[in-house]
Amino acid sequence: MKRNPPRLVFWETTSRCNLQCVHCRRTNVPERGDELYELPTAEFKAILGSLKGEGRPPMVVFSGGEPLMRKDLPELLAFAKEKGIPFAIATNGALVDEAMTKMLASYGPHRISVSIDGSKAATHDDFRGQKGSFDKAVNALKLFRAAGISTQINCSVSTKNVAERDEVVALARELGVDALHFFLLVPVGCGAELPDAMRLGAENYEEFLNWLMVQQGAAGHPAHGHGHPAPGGMEIRATCAPHQTRIVRQKVAASSPEFAGRTAQMRGCLAGSAIAFISHKGEVFPCGYLPVPAGDLRKQDFWDVWENSEVFKTISDPDALKGKCGVCEYRVICAGCRARAFGTTGDYMGQEPYCLYEPKAKAKK
Repeated sequence: MKRNPPRLVFWETTSRCNLQCVHCRRTNVPERGDELYELPTAEFKAILGSLKGEGRPPMVVFSGGEPLMRKDLPELLAFAKEKGIPFAIATNGALVDEAMTKMLASYGPHRISVSIDGSKAATHDDFRGQKGSFDKAVNALKLFRAAGISTQINCSVSTKNVAERDEVVALARELGVDALHFFLLVPVGCGAELPDAMRLGAENYEEFLNWLMVQQGAAGHPAHGHGHPAPGGMEIRATCAPHQTRIVRQKVAASSPEFAGRTAQMRGCLAGSAIAFISHKGEVFPCGYLPVPAGDLRKQDFWDVWENSEVFKTISDPDALKGKCGVCEYRVICAGCRARAFGTTGDYMGQEPYCLYEPKAKAKK
């Protein structure tokens, strides 16, 4: 049976970056002038054009590294616009000025996200490894909004900034962003080297997701976060937090049959089932945090990889889950974070390590 096409394709347009973030998924960030760490323009455009396929193309998120470091970015964005491929951009904001904003706006991005990892400059700058990066990120969001571009804040959550979560929400509202996405850290790349003291444990993870449900309700949209906010509201969502689906089902669905029906169709971890990741070398992965290759677009067509990769087939099969995830009654709508399982057990179908819930059935070995 043919698989549903991905909703989102995240593309690491380059691995070069102008910051040195402590939680980066990469460990081998090249020198900023080395352009051998990215696909040449012609190859990039050939792959990008193929994503259109036979039907509606997925949303392509140009990320990095820092995508604004690619000199040919205007040509790539122009090509996407010409081919009718919707796209968004994920940036740290440090390279954004009025000229950059005008250029990006001219190609009609669906949205531009900027990373802000705390409500205070000291917190964010320490996380991002460069003094002044907070002010630059805030300024970028103001410029984008003034240019009429939909904006989003991405905030990576750790013990270093979780106490500022309410202030981060307040800052997002003050800046008038359309969405605020909290990213729960995944132990890969540099993130694997972070001390345990910086990682939220299972109990804090659960508490954070319960707090998030309250914020999502205040924002005027369904507690799960896959819905859309009410007119004029701000979307708030957790990323790499699949068992929020289980928490919602436990706490909300019982009192709302209509919502229960909708959550039955949701799946927490979307890696390889609704999203895919393309590396700076053209490799395909289930997501940017799971270093298990599914194919190589220098040798294969994207849709061939999407339909036939054994990695994608396996990761999309809830019956292939192991440990307590494999017997959990919420496995279909949650599935646990496959990247987090890989980072802690070495098996991407292993059990989610940051989940408190104990299934009613005995765990698989």
